Amino acid sequence: MKVLLIGGGGRESALAWAIRRSPLVTTLLAAPGNPGIARHARCVPVGIDDPGGIVELAASERVDLTVVGPEAPLVAGLADRLEAAGHVVFGPRAAAARIEGSKAFAKDLMARHGVPTARFATFTAPAAARAYARELGAPCVVKTDGLAAGKGAIVCATLEEADAAIALCLERAEFGDAGRTVVVEEFMRGEEASFFAIVSGADVLPLTAAQDHKTVFDGDRGPNTGGMGAFSPVTSFDPATEQRVMDAIVRPVAAALAAEGAPYHGVLYVGLMLTSEGPKVVEFNCRFGDPECQVLMVRLAEDLVPVLRAVARRAPLPPRVKWSDDAAVCVNVASGGYPGRYATGLPITGVEDAERTGALVFHAGTAEVDGRLVTAGGRVLSVTGAGATLPDALRRVYGAIAAITFEGMHYRRDIGTRPTAPR
Repeated sequence: MKVLLIGGGGRESALAWAIRRSPLVTTLLAAPGNPGIARHARCVPVGIDDPGGIVELAASERVDLTVVGPEAPLVAGLADRLEAAGHVVFGPRAAAARIEGSKAFAKDLMARHGVPTARFATFTAPAAARAYARELGAPCVVKTDGLAAGKGAIVCATLEEADAAIALCLERAEFGDAGRTVVVEEFMRGEEASFFAIVSGADVLPLTAAQDHKTVFDGDRGPNTGGMGAFSPVTSFDPATEQRVMDAIVRPVAAALAAEGAPYHGVLYVGLMLTSEGPKVVEFNCRFGDPECQVLMVRLAEDLVPVLRAVARRAPLPPRVKWSDDAAVCVNVASGGYPGRYATGLPITGVEDAERTGALVFHAGTAEVDGRLVTAGGRVLSVTGAGATLPDALRRVYGAIAAITFEGMHYRRDIGTRPTAPR
């Protein structure tokens, strides 16, 4: 098979590594890719915001399967464009990708079909949003309706913070069009987990769970990011919990989307809060998480490509996927200042030394300039490793990070050390 992978971040770097290991794949292309992805694929300088260029590339290269990594092109309808041109694609069409592209749509869908989630209301007027925040009481959560690169959910400890978050979205337009509508919802207490399932119309296949670390600083402090690290497996996400999530959330949502004329074909990310009342949905994503994808690919104990191909071709899904019993951890090494303003173009050294420790260094925000590897994003490298236990994996990953240097580099030193993490 000739496969085309769309994207150029840490998630796509991990997917490229996994896809190229498949004996079914003779050629892997990536658009646009990055220096890490280039180790596994031929990178073509076509951006994720150029659907016409991607369709043309798939046609000219006679690609057998296109795998779309990021959410933005899916929400914008890239899968629709590819399918209309006769291409086989893994990733939901725009109507189904709205489950991530619009939080208001997702919440309304859950409300209509009895899927457990936080109490909420949707607003475009600041005064009404503030009044509802007072009805809920603090703490509460203010979310942008549209895509905000993982930074659109603002947890507000006080009503004053809720007022400020509403102003940030609806009055100051800091999130642009994504924040013109906000969802204000109750604060849920419990342990978070990211669960993944393959959905192909009414056919569903459970994958596994991971736990993300969203905030930028140790101790879960500071602003939210796209994700500073993740680990898997999650001890509290046992088989009974998985069955409950599949029965109460994944299957009803898949059926609801199909019934409403938007059948889902791709991987569904279910962001969960494991509350005292049972699992409730925090959010849905229409793609693999980042950095959760990195740990999932390391733990995957079988070929990923047949599953991707089955979804893309609307073929039956296998009953299960095999996972390693090993633990895996990913720590994102970020630019100084992220998720705020940060410098780019800074030389990176030590990646080869890091990989000699047995860790995998997936590239998230890198570029090559005059033969030198440099920073090119907020999250720069996703250092990922496995071990018989989570502490074993952590030692491997943090040992690898110690070999890497670039000016201002920042990473959390407490990934996988929450009391709920497996020992």
